[in-house]
Amino acid sequence: MIDILRRNSGIATGAHLLDTIGMAKQRSGNTPQKASLARPGESILGSQELVAFVATRDPSRAKEFYRDTLGLPLVSEDEFALVFDAAGTMLRVTRVQELAAAKYTVLGWRVRDIVRTAKELQQVHIILERYAGMQQDELGIWNSPSGAKVAWFKDPDGNTLSITEF
Repeated sequence: MIDILRRNSGIATGAHLLDTIGMAKQRSGNTPQKASLARPGESILGSQELVAFVATRDPSRAKEFYRDTLGLPLVSEDEFALVFDAAGTMLRVTRVQELAAAKYTVLGWRVRDIVRTAKELQQVHIILERYAGMQQDELGIWNSPSGAKVAWFKDPDGNTLSITEF
């Protein structure tokens, strides 16, 4: 089984990789703060596990793509959804009758080496998207102003997925 995204994904555990407190402190003093139900220093959902969702009209094709092509372990399957383990995050590929694919990224993976991951995706016949007006390299990788490197691809339902190296 190809394990492209699991092998190349880095999970941020150190404060230097994702400083949410620092991000909060960077807010402008002119920006009004919304009322919070959490007490100061607490978070309502900050310590809870995130569950990601993406829709499919064709569960068979979605299973083949997410399990066999991307290498995500299939945890369960029922009449409502396919459930995958995406490096510890539950990914529910929900069965729908109608789907309007979003014109923006709905799922993304943080990867350690975007060039390697992009090449591995191409080796399993995943086409990396190209967007007019964006300076993308020969692999389809865009260098964002923040320094992040991003590439996009589609699942069988047309959902836009991405890989990002921060």
